[in-house]
Amino acid sequence: PPQSVEAVPGPTATAGALPALTVRSARENALRGRDKAELETILPRYLKGQRWFRSKARLIQAAEIVEAIPVPPDAPVAHILLVQVTYTEGEPEIYVLPVAFADGGRETPGPTSHAIASVCVTGTGSEEKGVLHDAMVDPRFSLGLLDLIARGRRFSGRFGEVIASPTRDFRSLLGPAGDFLEPAVVKTEQTNTSVVYGDRFILKLFRRLEPETNPDLELGRFLTEERDFRNIAPLAGALELRRPNGELTTLGVLHGFRPNEGDAWTYTLDTLGRYYEEVLTHRAEAPTPPAFEGPLLAAVEDELPPRGREWIGLYLEEARLLGQRTGELHVALASDPVKPELAPEPVSDFSRQALYQAMLSLANDTFSVLRQRLAGLPTATREEARKVLELEGEVRNRFRVLRDRKIAAIHLRCHGDYHLGQVLHTGKDFIIIDFEGESARPLSVRRLKCSPLRDVAGMLRSFHYAAYAALLGQVPGTRPEDFPTLEPWARFWYRAVSAAFLKGYLSAAASASLLPQAPAELGILLDAYLLDKAIYEIGYELNNRPEWTLIPLKGLRGLFETER
Repeated sequence: PPQSVEAVPGPTATAGALPALTVRSARENALRGRDKAELETILPRYLKGQRWFRSKARLIQAAEIVEAIPVPPDAPVAHILLVQVTYTEGEPEIYVLPVAFADGGRETPGPTSHAIASVCVTGTGSEEKGVLHDAMVDPRFSLGLLDLIARGRRFSGRFGEVIASPTRDFRSLLGPAGDFLEPAVVKTEQTNTSVVYGDRFILKLFRRLEPETNPDLELGRFLTEERDFRNIAPLAGALELRRPNGELTTLGVLHGFRPNEGDAWTYTLDTLGRYYEEVLTHRAEAPTPPAFEGPLLAAVEDELPPRGREWIGLYLEEARLLGQRTGELHVALASDPVKPELAPEPVSDFSRQALYQAMLSLANDTFSVLRQRLAGLPTATREEARKVLELEGEVRNRFRVLRDRKIAAIHLRCHGDYHLGQVLHTGKDFIIIDFEGESARPLSVRRLKCSPLRDVAGMLRSFHYAAYAALLGQVPGTRPEDFPTLEPWARFWYRAVSAAFLKGYLSAAASASLLPQAPAELGILLDAYLLDKAIYEIGYELNNRPEWTLIPLKGLRGLFETER
């Protein structure tokens, strides 16, 4: 469910400075036959301007409309275009672009909105003018998709058969007949586009069409229909495309809307704001945090000093509960020994070697980029980066332990992109969402099994990010001059909260023997995944948010001091 939504008032239709299309006889001819070639020349520029278009750095050679699927099939209000984009280098991609026509004469937010082109229809005795726009902002289309799912419709196009299907939970989630489910588009989406329907459903449309079933559908269906796992947004339905070769690909997923107070990232920042306020208020009597050192796994059994427990407050119990829910999720995901795509697997020597090579390769690439970008970093970040570069040899040694030691562990299907932003806070509990994995990776990679500690490390790193993001201006009340005073308390908060999370997780996961039984082996694995995640974050921030690079740099260095 979204952090920010906007009601969909209906399409708008003033052309402004939009590209112009002229079609004959009927406006739908812009999508097929000879006239579609004109639209295909416009699409590359439009695609490049969309947040969900992934290949902005690649040079587009052509965009071809390979399918125009009418929705609904009997009286279409829109069409789902499958656009094959070819590039000057590399493999082509297929994007999903729903389009609809709006009649002329109504107000428009301008060409920077969802409008694609102005359309002029000739050959009908008089000119007919309008605008071709992204249909996701058209409530007729959004409600049409929901109706297709509700009725379990199937219909064929040239590119395959569209299959809309409800789950057995759909009717109970829909509630009393006749409720008007006003569509609202989620503003914060990036690689996908989502629409919420009142307080009942959220539909996510996947913009890039990929082979195989999306994990968001696959795992959502398993957890909802076969395990009745309550701490997720229940799967309510799906839109799939069956290709002529029988292969199913996922167009979209419909989830039930769970009441919530927002995501756990925002909630955590709010609690950190209050925590830092307490620290600053009492800094004269408590200038430094209580001692709470040692390896992170060992801290699970340690008693937190009273002052720390008092100032962190209820969040300690909530972190423990989130750890428990995470462990319960992994137990559920590991509970089907029959289906090959879901059954847990023991880690082989080959798998361990492959993991080592992947982690080492990422580390080598990231350290190389860090050296190249060093001079351009802010002073404080540059000093931290120099200290991290001095640890390069120790990083390799840490990964070698993973390579050289035979560890009794299993791999299973996991969340794949687990952090505080993927969890909703209800006020009393947590709802885990978005099982599609890291969208930049191919589906075939996202569906691979891995250690559940990869998810655990992702959440622990998210706690660390939150602690430092709150120091770097993400919450009101913290000033740059407070950083030296607050940073030791940030480290203390991170360790205390991480220990609470691990306590809840280890207790819940123990019932299914998901983890190495030997504490030393558990520590080696967790350590490796934490290190790998921090290295990934350094590379990501260098390329996307250089001003945030300080956070994972401090996180990595902490792994070689007292944190584990």
